[in-house]
Amino acid sequence: MRSSLSLFATVLTAALALTASRAFADARYVEVPGGPFRSEIAQEDGTGNVVVAPFRMRTRLVTNAEFLAFVQREPRWRRDRIAPLYAGAGYLSQWAGPQTPGTQAPAGQPVTRVSWFAARAFCASEHARLPDWIEWEYASAADARHRDARVDVVRQARILATVTAGFSAPTVTGDHEHPNAYGMYGMHTLVGEWVDDYAALFVNADSRSPDDAQQLRLCGGAALAFSDRGDYALMMRVALLSSLAPADSSNVGFRCVKDSDNGEHS
Repeated sequence: MRSSLSLFATVLTAALALTASRAFADARYVEVPGGPFRSEIAQEDGTGNVVVAPFRMRTRLVTNAEFLAFVQREPRWRRDRIAPLYAGAGYLSQWAGPQTPGTQAPAGQPVTRVSWFAARAFCASEHARLPDWIEWEYASAADARHRDARVDVVRQARILATVTAGFSAPTVTGDHEHPNAYGMYGMHTLVGEWVDDYAALFVNADSRSPDDAQQLRLCGGAALAFSDRGDYALMMRVALLSSLAPADSSNVGFRCVKDSDNGEHS
């Protein structure tokens, strides 16, 4: 009986690894054209007006299957091996085991409860990076037909309901099956997504990397001013992200970006 269970466990592990590898190989990035944009967060000139450079973004959030493939390739990011400096006690706590996502973390659903450090390391493994806040905000402003749909009050109410529910939901609660105008899926399915410059309160990214000895140094913060105080969902996301330390884990997922061939990342 014991040998049969052992064989079953071996086959199951191999199947999960194959699924994860295929999902990882299917990761797709699409071009997001740059242009003028009004950020909801006031910039240094006192307004939200910026010009966003083109970039390429992962069409979907990183999934449990993809993160499983990553920790199998990079064992130091496993739940049972990660250094305490890079992740707290909640890191991948919804997984059944260090290499077994289990029923509470379906393979195709976005991975959550990963630290900023781990998210950054995953993106680096794809020769990519976490997006800056302005890149995420720019891409998330689109709906299925418009590049900037933030004036749609019905859409805003729906997003707010999803974000509110997401604070207590263990899995995805929003619509993640319909792409926006850029081809992005699930931009509003989670409470938040990690961005590279979150610790600077979305002012300037720094040069930390998972192997940098100074990586635990947070950027200097600044008081936030919102240009639209009626966008409660965005304000809730900003409040959550700005409250997290880089080793913290929450109901926050992530996707990666790459610099565009048509423009340079600033």
